[in-house]
Amino acid sequence: MAATEDRTPVSHHVPRPTQSLHVAPGPRHAGTRAPARSPARTVPAARHRDHGPVQGGNEAVEVSSHRSVSRGADNVVSKAVMEQFTPGTSVLKAADRLPGVSFSSTDPLGIDLWGASIYVRGFFMDQLGVTLDGIPLNDQTYESNNGLNIIQAAISDDIDRSIISEGPGGVTVPSTSTLGGTMQFETGDPKDKLGGKISQGFGSYSSFRTYARLDSGKLNSSGTKFMTAYSRSDEGMWAGGGSQFQQQVDAKLVQPIGQESVMKAFFNWSDLAEWNYWDTSLAMINGLGWRTPHLYPNYAKAYNYAAGNLALPTTDAIEENGDEPYLYDGGQHETNYTGGLNFDLALTDRLRWRSTLYGTSQTGYYTYSDTSTPSADTEAPFSQEVWQNRQERYGFTTSFLYKIANHNIDAGVWYENNNQEAGLFWYNEPTLGEGAPLKTVGPYNTYGKAFQQGYGFNWRTNNFAFHLQDTWRPVENLRVTAGFKSVLATTAGGASYNNPDYTGVDALPNGTMTASSAFLPHVGTSYHFLRHHEFYFDLAENMRTYQVLPNGVGNSPWSVQDQDAFRKLQHNVSPEKDWVYAVGYRYTDKLVQASLAGYHADARNRLQAATEGTILAPVSTVVPTTVHTNGVDAAITLTPIKGLAIYNSVSYNHSTYGGNITTSDGIYYTKGKKVVNFPQFMYKANLSYRWKGLETHFDVHYYSKRYYSYVNDTSVPGYWLASTGARYNFGKVGFAKNLSVDFNVYNLFNSKYISMMGQNGNPMSGDYQSLERGAVREFFGTVSAEF
Repeated sequence: MAATEDRTPVSHHVPRPTQSLHVAPGPRHAGTRAPARSPARTVPAARHRDHGPVQGGNEAVEVSSHRSVSRGADNVVSKAVMEQFTPGTSVLKAADRLPGVSFSSTDPLGIDLWGASIYVRGFFMDQLGVTLDGIPLNDQTYESNNGLNIIQAAISDDIDRSIISEGPGGVTVPSTSTLGGTMQFETGDPKDKLGGKISQGFGSYSSFRTYARLDSGKLNSSGTKFMTAYSRSDEGMWAGGGSQFQQQVDAKLVQPIGQESVMKAFFNWSDLAEWNYWDTSLAMINGLGWRTPHLYPNYAKAYNYAAGNLALPTTDAIEENGDEPYLYDGGQHETNYTGGLNFDLALTDRLRWRSTLYGTSQTGYYTYSDTSTPSADTEAPFSQEVWQNRQERYGFTTSFLYKIANHNIDAGVWYENNNQEAGLFWYNEPTLGEGAPLKTVGPYNTYGKAFQQGYGFNWRTNNFAFHLQDTWRPVENLRVTAGFKSVLATTAGGASYNNPDYTGVDALPNGTMTASSAFLPHVGTSYHFLRHHEFYFDLAENMRTYQVLPNGVGNSPWSVQDQDAFRKLQHNVSPEKDWVYAVGYRYTDKLVQASLAGYHADARNRLQAATEGTILAPVSTVVPTTVHTNGVDAAITLTPIKGLAIYNSVSYNHSTYGGNITTSDGIYYTKGKKVVNFPQFMYKANLSYRWKGLETHFDVHYYSKRYYSYVNDTSVPGYWLASTGARYNFGKVGFAKNLSVDFNVYNLFNSKYISMMGQNGNPMSGDYQSLERGAVREFFGTVSAEF
């Protein structure tokens, strides 16, 4: 693929003095940072597994492997859909089957957090409400101080279903980031009988994955049961050296209380040690080709290049851009803990009390080789730059659900305390020939403690929300939901250490920001006016609290250049809000399932991070803007014979900026320009067939051109991406049950395409080193058995 630049005359750029708010030179990792079933049916809430109402009060029906059906704006992606993907694949990738959802990643499994992204109808993954077993996960982006990515919170094999709302989201979902939809993930309960499962997978580039699970079965007459699982994977990299290693432990306990109540406890530990794929630009792709990886493990080559003793290929466009194609390595190492305790108690036959107590802990190191800063205590011409982040979140949700006449009333509160830290450090690399070089996944102090610190930040955030919702059913086929939520979020803190030689300022941002709204309404209806026919409507106002990110990283008030700029924000900036409208029609029967949905959103006070400068010395501008969105999704699934399903969907999204953006270079005329990074048009098709123990599937997706710069003078072209797979279940063989073998091919036709865009920020105009390439064709096979 030849990446293209759609250059227009530069008359859009008028230099003039400006009062815009600028971020100091920031890091490279400165990311601006969603079996066949016979007739479609409403998913019942089994005893001791009452999942509670989905948002909006609209019933949800499973998206099985052979059909895609739902109620209202909610779609339930079943375990059967997730099992079509290679074991270990991110559950976010299963959501990509839905119209209006765009998931992309640099690796086939979607576990490289630096190179993975998900959009839902144009809303990015830091604008969605995300929960796991009722625990709010919030912001899903890389290096987030505001949440935890779902792949770090639970083993994908243990997630039973995903409820994806493409509407405005519901008031009952606890989240600091809900602007355009929600994703609620639920782990499966332990099984009633003693048993387990083992699977072993292999793949291209020496990839492997092991998964083992043990279920206790019911231990006593009250129904006590538990499960524990362990996964260990090492995904080989299709470009360059290194690997993407992850290991996780899940555990879950279920304790019924009487006949109608239950307590559930969940725990996860995860450890990630991943090399990332190096960022690229349009100039690098056109001038150097598709594969321009890190130089790891060739330390001598990286050393001599950084010392100026070795010339490597380049072009005039790369030099003009300020791109850096040749760094030694880059990646991350994270350790995460997640735990929760859920209570669902029947106080009377009309009143239920549901509560969740939870805590999460994340310690992360995000690194790359910095050729602009030589090691201080050795002769190495570069050093290892490391962002050290930590967050601990503790909180609870509690709500009462009361049934009276035709009403279901839900009232509850959510509280969370988040302690966040972020620091930037440089560590020595060894003199060539005098020791092993540092690895991007650590340890980093092999050649002494950090010789330089750029900054240190500490914050404390308190989130509080109250919701009240009534779901009214005046007649059997009509459901009306009305409610609101109140949100109060206060963050206090900021810079605790400043190195003026690095930041160039005397004082970094420090202070308090509060985001609040007393009344955020939500109204929804679901009307089954004829057999098989449904009409639905959703309307809500949403608010996202201020993101907490350090100097030079993303679109946060604390990311601006200095204390003076922060004080201006304190007086002049309001939290981002939007109005989201969704209306749709759905037809469902045994042979045909069809849907048509339209939506509109108006976002205001969106803090946008635009990037200028070079990859090693970027200057980001944080400015508020507005965004207007209109779109339509259509889907149809045909099930003409038993076991066969044919699915097609199309999506159109028209999102534009409502104003111009001012930087230190002047005004960029972005009003009316298309929003960056998201395709206007998507087409998706899936063909699946099941016969006895054999299951096969074929998927193909098309994503149209995506604009790269804010003024739309550069873009990446559209692309087709196809994958296929098959599984055969041999049933019981000896002591093994459900012995199965599956084989999957990712990127069947070896398409070349851009996956993630804007991970380092998007350029105002022209090109910038902030693109990630998608994975080449890869093969995976897995053998699994239950016992």
